[in-house]
Amino acid sequence: MLDNVINDLKFVSLMQKHIEELLIHFFEKEQNYGILCKIEDVSFNPMLPESINTEFRPLTLFFLAGYTFETAHIQDDFLIFEAGFGPENFGSVVSVPLLSIMQIIIDETPVFINLASYKKEKTTPTKAVNKNGVKNSMDSFLSNPENSKFLKK
Repeated sequence: MLDNVINDLKFVSLMQKHIEELLIHFFEKEQNYGILCKIEDVSFNPMLPESINTEFRPLTLFFLAGYTFETAHIQDDFLIFEAGFGPENFGSVVSVPLLSIMQIIIDETPVFINLASYKKEKTTPTKAVNKNGVKNSMDSFLSNPENSKFLKK
């Protein structure tokens, strides 16, 4: 029964909207916060060195404070911020899909829990070719005597 709720598109949309509204509220209040998110959905630009990447757990906590908080913004359903990683403070722009944020945390207390089931949408344009449609189109073209001038003899 829970699966019916967490996979429901309207529920997923409500969760995403709620996440966005909470983050905007925290930006306006200048409230630092942490996000617990699915690391598999997070992207880094530039990519992090493998020595840093391997340290992440499937659910990873990012704390947004100081410079990281100042650079944070929401764009196209992503939370984007700059952060430094590892002992060398390797800089990268982090992009987190809003629906990959599982918890929002303030002072070690979760203030939001996301139960929506996020699935990346991979759309590939496909063209359905109706062979009868092509034949009908050619028949229509040939039925007009004016079109004979376009045919090779």
